[in-house]
Amino acid sequence: MNIDIVVATTAATIQAGTPILFATLGEIITEKSGVLNLGVEGMMLIGAFCGFFITKITGNPYLGVLGGGIGAASLALLHAISVLIFQANQIVSGLALTILGTGLSNFWGTPFVGEKTLGFQKMDFIGLSKIPIIGDIFFKQDILVYFSYILPVIIWFLLDKTRLGLEIRAAGEFPEGARSSGLNVTFLRSLGILGGGFLTGIGGAYLSLAYTHIWTNGLVAGRGWIAVALVIFAFWNPFRAVIGAYLFGGIMAFQLSLQASGTQIPSSILLMLPYILTILVLTIASKTHKGSWGPMGLGINLEPKD
Repeated sequence: MNIDIVVATTAATIQAGTPILFATLGEIITEKSGVLNLGVEGMMLIGAFCGFFITKITGNPYLGVLGGGIGAASLALLHAISVLIFQANQIVSGLALTILGTGLSNFWGTPFVGEKTLGFQKMDFIGLSKIPIIGDIFFKQDILVYFSYILPVIIWFLLDKTRLGLEIRAAGEFPEGARSSGLNVTFLRSLGILGGGFLTGIGGAYLSLAYTHIWTNGLVAGRGWIAVALVIFAFWNPFRAVIGAYLFGGIMAFQLSLQASGTQIPSSILLMLPYILTILVLTIASKTHKGSWGPMGLGINLEPKD
């Protein structure tokens, strides 16, 4: 195979995996706090629309990314209120969030279907793009991709090396014990939900501002569900999340490459590839992992007595 094709496909793999990585890392933070949020798809859609809309009216994609994160965090706030205050079932609340986010993004976005906006462009990273092969793959990307390179390290450090991160993990592992020791579990879980929602929104905004620069309804196309599955594949580890996100990014890039080459394989079959891989990944994870499946308090509500 031509080396240029391999380089281009690998670079596209990183770009395609970046929004999934943001969403997966966001869900890891949320679940580490003990809350399951199945609303990732809906939050990504709201993040994508808010990012697109704010960029379109301001001409500033950085404000668009911020708006995408805040928009998704606002949706996550509804989940926090439902499960932390009103003690709603976390699975049902998350599914409702996806339905709400999908409906709102379609309703608000329909007038803008097909319209373009400013966004992020690929840029040379301090001259490193001149490195043969590696430079073309890793250092001719947009600024959000560069941020995604260090984000797993930041989240690992936050959750494993800071007091706040350890308290968030305590709220997810042993909520009753954390409360007995004087921690405000409701507040810590709220931080996990909102912080995770913000990162998820950035992942959605990436799709409309860096990956496509155009609005279309259903832009997320199931990536939110893939992110939820990748949390399990990664065993709640930010570094394993990188592997999973790029794995799915590679499948998506390969699928698009096949379509562009005029393959005779039906497009519907190609579109199924990421979801077939999702099933395989979860099956392999369930067979190979013998330890604990996530935080011990994950999905368990705690009466708000803080």
